[in-house]
This record gives sequence, C-alpha cells and structure tokens, in this order.
Amino acid sequence: MESADDQEFEAWELDLHGHRVIYRAVGSGPPVVLIHGMVNSSRHWRDVALQLARRHTVIAPDLIGHGDSATPRGDYSLGAHAAAIRDLLVSIDVHRATFVGHSLGGGVAMQFFWQFPERVERLALVSSGGLGPEVSPALRGAALPGAATLLWAAAHPRALAGLLGVASAMERRGTRRAQEVAVQIRAVVRAMRPLERSGGRKAFIETLRSVIDVRGQRVSATDRLYLLGRVPTLIAWGDRDNTIPAEHGRRACESIPKARFETIPGAAHFPHLERPAELAGILENFIEGTAPHTIDDAELAELLATRTTRRRHLRAA
Repeated sequence: MESADDQEFEAWELDLHGHRVIYRAVGSGPPVVLIHGMVNSSRHWRDVALQLARRHTVIAPDLIGHGDSATPRGDYSLGAHAAAIRDLLVSIDVHRATFVGHSLGGGVAMQFFWQFPERVERLALVSSGGLGPEVSPALRGAALPGAATLLWAAAHPRALAGLLGVASAMERRGTRRAQEVAVQIRAVVRAMRPLERSGGRKAFIETLRSVIDVRGQRVSATDRLYLLGRVPTLIAWGDRDNTIPAEHGRRACESIPKARFETIPGAAHFPHLERPAELAGILENFIEGTAPHTIDDAELAELLATRTTRRRHLRAA
C-alpha cells in the first residue's frame, strides 16, 4: 500500500473565469485546504501536506497572482481571493473543509469564513495577518512608491544565487544556529522565486497594498472574531517571528470562544518551511481532537445579535 510520503503533491490546472488557476492535491479523507501567504505558493506547503495526507484530502491552491496561477490585472483584495477559492473548491466538488491559512493566507481564510461560513468546519491561522496593526518594517516599506524596482533587484537571479551561496556557507559551519539560519535563507529564496516574473511582482504589490500601508496592517478582523462561535479555531505562531508579533494571536484567542494558541519552537514567520513536521503535528492534533462545526444562518443571527444594537426606523425628513 502506498504511504502518504510516497505520494506526489500533484499540480492540477483549472480555467476559472478565463484565468489559469493551479492547485495541488494529495491524500484521501476529510478535506483540508491550505492557503499560502504573500510571495509563497502551494509548493511551499508540500511537507505539511504530505503528513496531513495520511488521513485527509489536502488541497492547496495558488492564489491568483501567485505561484503558477495567472497574474491578471484586477482585484487582489482578501474578498476576491476568498471568492476565487470558493469557486475552485465548488468546481472540484469540495463543499466543506478545515481551512488553514498562513500570514496573508490567514487573512484570506478569515475572509472566506465571513463570506461563506457554512463551508468552514474548522479554522487554523498560522502567523496570521489581520489580527493587529503591527508588521515588520520591510513589509511596510514594500508598500511605498517605487517598491517594484527594489523587488526586481531583490528577486534578480544573481541576488538569489548569492543568498543560496550564503546558505551553503552557513550549512558548512555545522552548528545548530548556522543550520537554522541556512533554512531561513533558503525559505526566503523559495519565497522570492515567483517575483522574478514581472506579473508576479505586480500581483505582489497589489496584494500587499490591499492589506498593508506605511503605518502597518490596514485590514483587521478583530471586531468580528466572535462570529466564529463554536467553530474550532487554532492559532499557531513561531516563537522567533519578527514579521508579525505573536501577541496578535494570543489576543485574538481571547475573542474566539473555541480557540487555542500553540507556539512552534525554533520557527520564525514560515513554520511550514522551517518546522513542517512540528506544524503538521499540531494541525493533526487539532483536527483529530475537535469535532467539525459549521455555522448556519440561524446561529449566525444569534451571534450577531450579541453585538448588534437594536435597529430603529429612520423617518424620512
């Protein structure tokens, strides 16, 4: 019998609204959807996906403008990404799932829940955006005018080759800390590869500016986290994350009735690349230890009523 580790994280192509959309899938069982962040793609979920695939059907889309999906001129907002994922999943006959989102993907996963709550059985947020204003200076700087030129320089093949050389040098040192730095550098290089394409750089800038400006994150979900109600929710964070503060996740847990917080030792902002086995283990325990719950309109109305003031009729002047 073929084990999950022997399976391929196969890529599939779909024409969606006239645009090429790529997703990867592996395994069988209850579906789990993995949503990547900026300058990432479905490829970066591979190690996590193969571990989860032992008991689950794992689906990881390339967001529009990312990875190998199309990079059209258009809407790169969280809502647009969420709607595209809904259409993709319906097209492949997946109607409910556990959703896992990393960084920007966490924001997309939350937006997916706001728009399509009946399709979300569990929610896992990994180093998620959208839970507080603070973000690294590098991301704030990328929102500035002229950032596309800097991105072109940073993603140039020679620059990436230089970074790989540094990673190799660190690996030869043999110390644990040097090995960790090398893993992080290689993660950065993998993340920067899609920005070699002009379309990828433009899509990155459009996506970034939809959620971040020079003051930090401009989109927040903190005012509606209570709507998750009885939906099992996991928030996980690397203990070395300097991109988005882990405190965002801890505070968010206080507003979500069925939430738990997990720290991933030794991971920075990319736990799925830096500590994939540990992250996959946390996700497995979360999924196996919780019962799926989907919110219908009646339950959603009850939740809204807890924070909605009494409506009143406004008489015409």
